[in-house]
Amino acid sequence: MNTADLGRRVGVPSTALFTDQYELTMVQAALKAGTADRHSVFEAFTRRLPEGRRYGVVAGTGRVLDAVENFHFDDEMIGFLRQQEIVDEPTLEWLADYRFSGDIWGYPEGEVYFPGSPILRVEGSFAECVLLETVILSILNHDSAIAAAASRMSAAAGGRRLIEMGARRTHELSAVASARAAYVGGFDATSDLAAGFRWAIPTVGTSAHAFTLLHDTERDAFRAQVDSLGRGTTLLVDTYDVTEAVRAAVEIAGPELGAVRIDSGDLLLVAHRVRQQLDELGATGTKIVVTSDLDEYAIASLAAAPVDAYGVGTQLVTGSGHPTCSMVYKLVARAGSAEPDAPLVPVAKKSLGAKSSVGGRKWAARRTDEHGVAEAEVIGTGPVPDELAGRQLLVELVRGGEVVAREPLDAVRERHVAARAGLPMSAIQLSRGEPVIPTEYA
Repeated sequence: MNTADLGRRVGVPSTALFTDQYELTMVQAALKAGTADRHSVFEAFTRRLPEGRRYGVVAGTGRVLDAVENFHFDDEMIGFLRQQEIVDEPTLEWLADYRFSGDIWGYPEGEVYFPGSPILRVEGSFAECVLLETVILSILNHDSAIAAAASRMSAAAGGRRLIEMGARRTHELSAVASARAAYVGGFDATSDLAAGFRWAIPTVGTSAHAFTLLHDTERDAFRAQVDSLGRGTTLLVDTYDVTEAVRAAVEIAGPELGAVRIDSGDLLLVAHRVRQQLDELGATGTKIVVTSDLDEYAIASLAAAPVDAYGVGTQLVTGSGHPTCSMVYKLVARAGSAEPDAPLVPVAKKSLGAKSSVGGRKWAARRTDEHGVAEAEVIGTGPVPDELAGRQLLVELVRGGEVVAREPLDAVRERHVAARAGLPMSAIQLSRGEPVIPTEYA
C-alpha cells in the first residue's frame, strides 16, 4: 500500500485553532474546578436527516483522523492565545502539552447512517475530548453532505461516469474536501489537481470555451487541441454551432475522437442529435459528456439520453441544497470523579422540543430481513442482543491516541456501494420521503 493510496499527510498544519473559543474556556473552567480529567464519552450524531433524504453517508472520517493527529498548539498559537487573553496561564501550559490520548470508535467511512446513529464516539478526559468538537463537526458535516449528494447523483446516473468539477464554485480548501467526499459517494474523477495530489483521485480536464475563442476559427482550436493532446481528447462543441462543431471535430480527429462535451442548451435533445450525427460520421466510439449546472434530478431526466458521462459542479459542492448534515457532538456519559476506576454515569440534554438527546455510551447495529436487506437501525446502551452481535457498525479508529484504522480511499468508495446496495430499493428514489429504515432504541 503506497502513501498516495492513503492521502498525502506530510506537511499538514496544526488543526488546533479550527475550533470555537468556548472549547478553550470550558477547559479553563474545568481545570480550575477539578473536573477536566473526568473520563467522558462524546458522540457525534444527527437528530434528523435533511428534508427529503432517505439515508446519510458517512464521509470525512479519514480527514477527522488527520485532524486529531495534527491537533496541537505550537508556540505561535500559544502566543496568540496569551496576547488575546483567551485563557489563563495554567490553561496555556496545559494546551502547550496537548495531544489526544483517548479512543475513538465510529461508523466506517462510506457507511450509511440514520437519525440517532452514533457516527463517531470519542472517549478520554473531558478536556481532551471537548477540544475536538468543532473540528470534528466541521469535517463530518461538510463531507457527509457532499457525499450524500454524490450518492444520489451516482444512483441517478445508473453506472454512467461522473466527474466532479466544482472547484471554482466553493472555497479552495472546501473544493479539495468536496472532491474527496464526492469520490466516496460514487464519482469517478475530479477536475481539481489539488484533490488528485492530496488524495490520489483520478483527474480529468481538457479545454474551456476560452480556448476556442482564443483561436481565429473553431477548427483552429480543435486542431491545436488534437495536435497537443491526441485524438482521444474531449472537444467542447457548443461555443458556436453544435452541428458544425461536431462535423469539424470528427474531420480533424477522425473516428478515434475520444469525446465531445456539451455545456448548454436542451441537453436531452442536443445529446440525441449529436449521437446521431457522430454515428453517421463513423465516430461510433466517440463519447458524449454533458455539463451545465446538473444535479441529481437533471441527471435522472437524462437517463434516456445517449450520454456517457456527466460533469457536476455547483450543486455537488453545495450538497445539492443541503450543505450540512446538522450533526452535533454531545456528552453522553462521564465519570463521577477523576479516579481511573470511577464508573460512567449516563448524561443527556433534556431541552424542550427537538434538541433533547439520549444518554449513555451506545452501540449500533443494522437489523436485516431474510433477504439481507436492512430493515432497522438499532441503537442501545446495554448488552448487544445475540442476533445483532455480528451486525454491529462501530469500528475502532483511534486507540490510546494512535490512529489504527487508516485505509485506502478506494476501499471507502467500495464500502459505500455495498452499504447502499444493502438498503431497500426505495432508498435511491429521488422523490421526497422519510428515512428508508427506522431508528429503534433497544
